[in-house]
Amino acid sequence: MARDIITEADEAVITKAIEEAERNTSGEIRVHIEDTCDGEVLDRATQVFAYLHMHQTKLRNGVLFYVALKSHKFAVLGDGGINAVVPKNFWEEINQVVIADFKLGHYADGLKKGITMAGDQLKAYFPYAGDHKDINELPNDISFGSNLNKDQQT
Repeated sequence: MARDIITEADEAVITKAIEEAERNTSGEIRVHIEDTCDGEVLDRATQVFAYLHMHQTKLRNGVLFYVALKSHKFAVLGDGGINAVVPKNFWEEINQVVIADFKLGHYADGLKKGITMAGDQLKAYFPYAGDHKDINELPNDISFGSNLNKDQQT
């Protein structure tokens, strides 16, 4: 199970990376980890993105890191606001960096590097406004499990 592979220490590293990445941006980053992904990884990541309400951020600048550990599948998915401004091959660059660490079994390190890269782009294009209007729109904790399906989406 995913929680057997991702330790509490790993979880703390990943959550801290999210907090640091979001510190200087209005963007939102989430990580979802489950055991398996039976279909296309981008299709599943899109389902999770919707289930986690990531498309509801004010500036459409949410980024999801999706991991299916046992299936060895990974995707990073950005919402329309960030997709419109990042360089063309940006998501592929993150994929390569993260997967390189995953192949070594360094899941937390890979995610931390990818989250930092995404945070740098979010900071560049969606800087923190520094006022009470710029709030943390989505939780920073990792979501786990495969019980997110189309029937549960709202």
